[in-house]
Amino acid sequence: MREVPPSAGPPPAGLSGRTVVVTGAGAPIGDSYVRAFAAAGADVVAVDLLSTARQALKTARTATRTGPGRAVFAPADVTSPSDWQLVVERTIAEFGRLDVLVNNAAVYRSLARKRPLGELCVEEWDAVFAVNVQGTWLGIRAVTPPMVDCGGGSIVNISSVVGRTGAVGFAHYVASKAAVEGLTRAAARELGAHNIRVNAVAPGLVDNDASRTLNTEEYLTAAARARALPRPMHAHDLIGPLLWLASPASAFVTGQTVIVDGGQVFA
Repeated sequence: MREVPPSAGPPPAGLSGRTVVVTGAGAPIGDSYVRAFAAAGADVVAVDLLSTARQALKTARTATRTGPGRAVFAPADVTSPSDWQLVVERTIAEFGRLDVLVNNAAVYRSLARKRPLGELCVEEWDAVFAVNVQGTWLGIRAVTPPMVDCGGGSIVNISSVVGRTGAVGFAHYVASKAAVEGLTRAAARELGAHNIRVNAVAPGLVDNDASRTLNTEEYLTAAARARALPRPMHAHDLIGPLLWLASPASAFVTGQTVIVDGGQVFA
């Protein structure tokens, strides 16, 4: 059932000339985000670990070549406050402003396999929360001052529908994504006075290599058939909602989680 999704329509207006920071840019979904923003005319800072530099640099170069926006790679560990400061400094030095943050970095593929919560160890739990929750909070904290300087901005946190479905075998991941949605609402309430909007996108199960590492073919097929739109989900399906939340088209939307899963879970 690995169908190719239909092509998206034109991106929302208002992203041209904006500067966007995307974390987790070295992974396939992050790569699609970087290229989509550049295609919409935004300049992009593609953030990921130094170990992903080869792929992240390729992402930035491809996005720049296909444009019209320009992309650069900034190595950083999202769990490090000092790395976040370097990302902000690089963004301002390169593009002069910071308008959008996409908190996409997460521990997922490296979970290796599904296990009962009783088999998880404290170190594994802490590692997932350090990236998925603390990294998201540190990102919000780091970009707030430059967004205030620009008169406002948009922060989009990447959550997951598992925070609602309670998927078995991923208790630490499920709990971390539920926490991201709570943080989204708290940050939206606090930062609204500065014209900074904070929302989340909660994807369903994306049919990619990471999901295939953690799930069987039968599981992916069953997930696709359970949707109101009964087909596999692809990274491409997330682009429209993400660009909308990042753009002025959603200027009066904040504190919300947009579920993008083809109608398996209804809000």
